[in-house]
Amino acid sequence: MYKALALALFSLILAGPIERASAQNYQVISVSDGGTISGTVKWTGPRPHLTRLPITKDPQICDPDSEKSRDLERLIISPQGGVANTVVYIKEISRGKDFDLPPARRFLDQKHCRYEPHILLVPANGTLDMKSSDATLHTIHMEGAATYNLPFPFPNQVISRTMPSPGVVNLKCNGGHVWMNAELFVARHPYYTVTDAEGKFELTNVPAGQYVLVAWHEGWEVAKQESMFDVLTEKRVERPIFSDPRIMEKSVSVGASANAVVDFLLSDK
Repeated sequence: MYKALALALFSLILAGPIERASAQNYQVISVSDGGTISGTVKWTGPRPHLTRLPITKDPQICDPDSEKSRDLERLIISPQGGVANTVVYIKEISRGKDFDLPPARRFLDQKHCRYEPHILLVPANGTLDMKSSDATLHTIHMEGAATYNLPFPFPNQVISRTMPSPGVVNLKCNGGHVWMNAELFVARHPYYTVTDAEGKFELTNVPAGQYVLVAWHEGWEVAKQESMFDVLTEKRVERPIFSDPRIMEKSVSVGASANAVVDFLLSDK
């Protein structure tokens, strides 16, 4: 029964997103004497209590360490206060280096019922490759700049989709694994990066000039719950809806062959 249902769902994979929009024009040029923007995103103030959700489905696959619950991974702060998974980018830039977004952030795996990586970066009109390493049915549901609903009934089968519209895409699992969540940025230009485990970032080969630098971090609070229907268990389950993202901006001057340092502070206020 499961196999027949999985095959039926797999046949319903959408051929494309509901909406398509052209990306902002960006001109690739040879950048001579490009500068660098580097810095950190740090947490300030008391650390918040973060919601964990119980692992209520497929525990043999989703919970190999028998933890019984899952951190939603929306806010990761290092012991030194660095904030991981913050997207940092230049707000507006019309020309510069060629796209060199990291390949690891253009490939999504579903492993132990979590998304790896949690933050994805794909250039506008580029493709996102996806697979599931889990021997259970996952269905990636996307909302925002791309709209797809993609079932993964079989492990290790790669599916690719084009991301034509710049913007943010929210990822959830429509297979009943309600704790699964991730964010995808479809980038208008190559000057996007994601902070590492210590909150550090770097943008390289930036043409000299004046810019506005943006630090975007997903909301980590559970604002409310939404009810969804699990087609396999035929039960309604509650899935979290998160608070709005935090967005910070700073002006920065980039000199030829120079390094500009920009630091951001993130808090629970």
